[in-house]
Amino acid sequence: MYARTTTFLAQPQSIDAGIEHVRDTVMPALERLDGYTGLSLLVDRSTGRCIATSAWETEEAMRTSTESIRPVRDRAAEIFGATPDVEHWEIAVLHRDHQSGDGAGVRATWVKVDSNHIDEALDVYKTSVLPALEELEGFCSASLLIDRASGRAVSSASYDSVGAMERNRDKLDRLRSSGTQEAGAEVLDDCSFELAIAHLRVPEMV
Repeated sequence: MYARTTTFLAQPQSIDAGIEHVRDTVMPALERLDGYTGLSLLVDRSTGRCIATSAWETEEAMRTSTESIRPVRDRAAEIFGATPDVEHWEIAVLHRDHQSGDGAGVRATWVKVDSNHIDEALDVYKTSVLPALEELEGFCSASLLIDRASGRAVSSASYDSVGAMERNRDKLDRLRSSGTQEAGAEVLDDCSFELAIAHLRVPEMV
């Protein structure tokens, strides 16, 4: 399974219109494409950072869709008032305890490891990080996207509410520190989001 992330640094006053466009225009356009398996949209209203993630059954399906979705992505950029930053990933892990509902929050952490040791880092995530995430209040699901060529990865965990996510903050900070140390990873970024759209149909992958 593969994923394309498109990040917009949106104008705060444009975020609601952007969410509506992604839900009402982008998603129906993607539904018509072979290999598409869903979409999510993360929103940080304080910074304007919005991340749309589309999932695909194969790398070929993801790449083939590029030209087809360009017009709707360009229109989304106009509505968000931001230039899109597009990245491609392999979905290495997806674990779902239960579906996220309205008001869910997501904590995402971007890291970098030596590309020669990405499988070892992946094992650390599966055996140490993921079981610890499952124990946290309000845990819904977790995923790990990786780029084997660069050694970059992004871990995301969703919670029943933004409040539950915030109450887990200290535990998440400690888990990030211990997990990245064990994996030999460098933290590049860390951010909390509102889960504005949750429509991924990726199967369990652990």
